[in-house]
Amino acid sequence: MESLELVPLLLLHPRASPPPQSIRQPRFPSLLNRKTRNANLRSFSANLQGGGGGATSQGGPFSFEDQTSHHKDDRALLIARETDDFGYLVGFRLLPDSGLEELMSVSHTITEEDSSSDEVEKPEIEDTEEEGAKTRVSHNIVFVTSEAAPYSKTGGLADVCGSLPIALAGRGHRVMVVTPRYIHGTPEDLKFAGAVDLDQSTKVFCFGGAQEIGFYHEYREGVDWVFVDHPSFHRPGNPYGDTFGTFGDNQFRFTLLCHAACEAPLVLPLGGFTYGEKCLFLANDWHASLVPILLAAKYRPHGVYKDARSILVIHNIAHQGVEPAITYSNLGLPPEWYGALGWVFPTWARTHALDTGEAVNFLKGAVVTSDRIVTVSKGYSWEITTSEGGCGLHDLLSSRKSILSGITNGIDVTEWDPSCDKHIASNYSADDLSGKAECKISLQKELGLPVRPDCPMIGFIGRLDYQKGIDLIRLAMPELMEADVQFVMLGSGNPIYEDWMRATESAYKDKFRGWVGFNVPISHKITAGCDILLMPSAFEPCGLNQLYAMRYGTIPVVHETGGLRDTVHNYNPYTEESKAESTGWTFSPLTKDSMLAALRYAIQTYNEHKPSWEGLMIRGMTRDYTWVNAATQYEQVIEWAFTDPPYC
Repeated sequence: MESLELVPLLLLHPRASPPPQSIRQPRFPSLLNRKTRNANLRSFSANLQGGGGGATSQGGPFSFEDQTSHHKDDRALLIARETDDFGYLVGFRLLPDSGLEELMSVSHTITEEDSSSDEVEKPEIEDTEEEGAKTRVSHNIVFVTSEAAPYSKTGGLADVCGSLPIALAGRGHRVMVVTPRYIHGTPEDLKFAGAVDLDQSTKVFCFGGAQEIGFYHEYREGVDWVFVDHPSFHRPGNPYGDTFGTFGDNQFRFTLLCHAACEAPLVLPLGGFTYGEKCLFLANDWHASLVPILLAAKYRPHGVYKDARSILVIHNIAHQGVEPAITYSNLGLPPEWYGALGWVFPTWARTHALDTGEAVNFLKGAVVTSDRIVTVSKGYSWEITTSEGGCGLHDLLSSRKSILSGITNGIDVTEWDPSCDKHIASNYSADDLSGKAECKISLQKELGLPVRPDCPMIGFIGRLDYQKGIDLIRLAMPELMEADVQFVMLGSGNPIYEDWMRATESAYKDKFRGWVGFNVPISHKITAGCDILLMPSAFEPCGLNQLYAMRYGTIPVVHETGGLRDTVHNYNPYTEESKAESTGWTFSPLTKDSMLAALRYAIQTYNEHKPSWEGLMIRGMTRDYTWVNAATQYEQVIEWAFTDPPYC
């Protein structure tokens, strides 16, 4: 048998040039049995001897020759073509130089009987992926966010942008997170100790001049964490304000973030090479909403980012980044694009009779120019299209309903795992629940409550403000304290609610404890030690505490809204379907009586129907709310974003 001639590979179609990591290279010797391999070798040999650049029979292996390049590293054998549902060529299955050498060594083992056979068996290539590949097509993904755990955190946004990028990177994508480098002058600044100054100063033009920004970089868990450095991010407080209120220059600070995020894929040689122009930008909330507008107004008219796409992720539509209309000239956008951000307040919301109500709205601009829109739960994606939940953007969002999706957030199952949680008194799992009773006893001792393992214990963890339903808890507390229960609250926020917690603890010393502030170990102990978690939120885009509670076998009682409706299935003992799917109790409308009725059902089930209660615990603990599950759904939305042309 003649030796196989190696030929270079030339990709002829522009859509057939994905990044190297998106080309699947099967490990051929383990793919087919020996007899099939022998037949394939003869087919390969026939095709190669027929000429480097010729066509072959349909479905068979073939090769192309680039007349201008004959480097050994460029040589490969094309085994098959991949097309999408519309027949377009989207990729190749190829065998690299090393694979061909292995095939050539295998060819010497072909027996005399095989080579003299009259019939050559037609090769059949299985549709298998290389070991370790997790997704069919990989992308360069750029998260833009005002906070990302563990570097900065005030709420659920940080959890999403700290975990979802890692999950996507684990599935084969190249992922960058762009967020500010907050320096507060406290020990928390050590969180950025692993970040290295890239010495890559860049000037962006906004707010009347050139603003110089720097970049720091840390590669962790497969993700490029890029921190935008500027003096406006160096101050005490949190990312948005301090004890005196919200920072007055937040529009300036987050405009810088958006400009920097658009420049980062073009100028930062992370890992030796840049991300390039074909990126997928995930803009999170209003702080990053200028990104899709910049792509459409600043870059694409000059031929840059013409193949990029953007997805807006709405975590809380109540915050939209609204500023006076006169500030538009500071944003570094062409004057003709004012309409994308232009916003007019309704008459009742204006401050005085001469107020025209004109403003710029960052989030509105992103809703207009993004290629796809995602919310953090399916229920919330519907709520924001209603006048009650859309905060003034409901009509615009309704008009873009065809590109609007809801994906429930995941949770960090390594941090929140009762079987190995270092913060709780005793570890346990769905297979062995005995440790949960020990966690309850330990919590009662630590809080100074009477140690009563059989007394139902209700917990609340969250901000002390109207959204979380604190007013409802205040109204219901006297009536609730008449029952044989214990109640524990952890949170901070409105000083009025903090003082109420202290007063309630004094009034009900054997039944109520309030912890003002936030403490991570205590939050884990409450989640593990309580029997019921109460979440009477007025609105909740997704909610994470109910997911943590279910993972720890704590039954949630929640208001039927947003992500709470999606994740907590109401228990009804009289239907078989409910018994199989239920994980807690939901109530609606948002009233004291409705909430108390749901709590009474939960308390009665705990006291009188232990097998049903244990079934609720196990169903909640075995639900899949991992970030891998959420990442898979995000991949589908990303594919949809690249299906349509970008916004221009």
